[in-house]
Parts: sequence; structure tokens; C-alpha cells
Amino acid sequence: MKIDWLKPLLGHPGPFATVYLDATPSDKAVADRDVANRWRAARRSLAAQGAPDDVLDSMEEAARRPTWEQGLHGRVVIADDTGVLVDRVLHEAPTSDVASWSNVPELLQAVRAADESVELLVVAMDRKGADFTRTGVGGRRYEEYTAPDDEIAKPGSPAVKRARIESRAEDSWGRNAAAIATEVDRWVEESAPELVVLTGDVRTVPGVRERVGLPTAELCVEVPGGVRGGPATLGGGAASGGAANGGAFAERVAEALDSYRERRRERVLAELRQGLGRDEGAVSSVDDVVAVLSRAQVAELVLAEEYGTGNGQGNGRTLWIGPEPVHIASDRSDLEALGVREGLEELPAAVALVRAAIAQDAGLTFAPEGSVGVGASGLVDGVAATLRWHDEHTPHELAGAMSGDDVRLRGERTRG
Repeated sequence: MKIDWLKPLLGHPGPFATVYLDATPSDKAVADRDVANRWRAARRSLAAQGAPDDVLDSMEEAARRPTWEQGLHGRVVIADDTGVLVDRVLHEAPTSDVASWSNVPELLQAVRAADESVELLVVAMDRKGADFTRTGVGGRRYEEYTAPDDEIAKPGSPAVKRARIESRAEDSWGRNAAAIATEVDRWVEESAPELVVLTGDVRTVPGVRERVGLPTAELCVEVPGGVRGGPATLGGGAASGGAANGGAFAERVAEALDSYRERRRERVLAELRQGLGRDEGAVSSVDDVVAVLSRAQVAELVLAEEYGTGNGQGNGRTLWIGPEPVHIASDRSDLEALGVREGLEELPAAVALVRAAIAQDAGLTFAPEGSVGVGASGLVDGVAATLRWHDEHTPHELAGAMSGDDVRLRGERTRG
């Protein structure tokens, strides 16, 4: 999962105001509370914790700005005394609103909520053009596209003339499908979606899919039932394109998104299992992940799912960070030995790991219970990482064959 949208937080010493709100429109929200009321409650809580008025004013403008999403969804806003640093729509509405004023932003909840988000492009098409809706953690973008060839009808006429008209219409369909395919390729190149949903006219959709470039084709899935007529909405896990769409199409898109999330997670976990199994390409435990983060080796940080629920905090363990992406260590003295003496900060272990991963453009994946191997999540300390590269200085994992081996081997690494 991409977490680069949290990069604006780097380089800011805090304190930070963090708000997670149910951003669902009032006609669909639980207890019929509108966003303005939810924000007012959050603002009162932040003020009671000591957040300054200027910070709260900047957050209010963002928190009350419409998301234009119709289903259940949430919003995270993080700010400091310089203004709003993060403002993102979340795939799911939080079970309860959160408001925090502290030296550390609530990163774990943000990335856990974003773990369910998919950078999605929905293309609802007919023989005249297509509606493009791009959704993700950055919000929504919508555009209509009209294909250049408008001779698409096959009117009744005498036989010879009719054959000629039908031939021209067939040619127009093909040219329009090619034009739409080119436009889809352009959107993919410019906006980098993870998944492209093609829907609409039953003849145009396969015609477009066979004409897109290979990079786009690898992202495409066909979902029947969508029509043109307005922006697709993403809320409650479902997308619908056009005002005429019913719940059946939204459910099909929700299924496609769920399938993609599972594939995305499994790709990372399969790589992790393989790397740990061959003792190359992956590491597990807080100490070993700190070691590879300090060398900018991490491709994907993997945390046990409990870290994203607020239940896992590394057993109270803390780590030290400095101003640079590779400045992370178990002890302050380790960084000072490298000549780093300014901008040092002690953070909860999981927060420090996530911060370092953000700074190094690494991804983040949450591992469900039993998805990797031994133990609740199969991860020593609930933490692991897949690597960009591996050399003789990379920590080596010892494969535990018995249920207690992960604890025993962790102790051996610590003592060694």
C-alpha cells in the first residue's frame, strides 16, 4: 500500500492536531448527525487538549469541505501551526470520531484506514464516448470524453445504401473504441490508478479493452451494469457510474475492489514468506527492521493487523529518530555515535517504523492473523519487511520450526 500521501508530515516537529471524522452525508449517517456537528464536537475536544485557535480554524475549513461522496466514508485531517498537512477521504467511516492534540500524529489509524483504499479509475462508456472518474485517498476527479466519430447509427434504408451505412457505422464504432482506449491509456499514465474498471456498452467495453496498451490492460477488469450519466461515486466500498445505476452494479464493483485488495495484500505476504523462508529478501522483528530501515533497504513494511486497530503498540517499546530518512535506532546513543545530535525524537516503536517507511518511499501492508506463519501473525514482534536489496550486512533470519522458537531466536539475536 502506498503511504507517500503522508510525506507532508515529515520535517514538522509538532505538536499535531489529528481528526478522524465520519464524513458520511447526514441523510445516510448514523443518528442523522451532519458533518458540521461532528466537527464542532471534535473542535471542542481539541481545544480542551490545548490546540490553538489558528490550528483549529485551518482544520475547520478542510473538515467541513464537501467530499462529494454519497456512501459511508470517513476523513482524516492532520494539521500543525503551519496549517493543514494531510486531508484525505477514507474508504470507511470510523466507528467513533477521534480528535488528538499531541507531539505525534495518529499515523497508525491513518494508514490502517487507507489500507482499505484503492486508487481506482472507473470508465463508463457508450459508443459516443466515456465518463472518467478517478477516486482514491486524494479525492475524486471526473471528466466526460466525447469520441471524434459521430456516425454510429444504422438507420433503415434500401439494401445497398443500408449496407454502406452499416459499414460506416461499424467503422465509426471501431474508431471511437480506439479513441476511448487512447484516452484510458492517458488517464492511466497521468494518474497511476491501481485498478481500472471498464463498464457500459456491451460492445464498446471489449473493443476498448483489446485496444489499450499492455500496462493498462494489466490493470483492467470488466464490470457489467454501469452507464454514463455522471461521476462514479466511491463510498462504503462501492462505486457506481452514472445516475441510472442501481445497487447491483455497486455491489459488483465492491466485489472487484475486495478481490483487488486481497491480491494486493497477498502479493506482499507471499514475497515476505518466500524471503523469510530462504533467509534472504525479508526480515522480521523490531531490531532487524530498524537495521534495514537505517540502510534504506525496505520495499514494504509489514505490521501485524493489531497495530492498525490501536491494540498493538509494540509492548510500550520506543525507538529514536533523527531528521533524515535513515535516522532510526533503538537507542539515542546509536544515532549520536553517527554524529546525529539535532532533531532527535523518541517515538512509539510502530510510529517510528511507519515514519521511516514514509520517508524512504516504502509501502505498508497489514498482515492478518495467521497469514505469514508461526505465532498470531507469524511476525516476530508483529513487525517485518521485504527488501529492495540484500547483502552480507543484512540481518539474517533463523527459521523457527516450533511454536516457541520465534521468542527464543529473538532473544538470541538480542544477546548477539
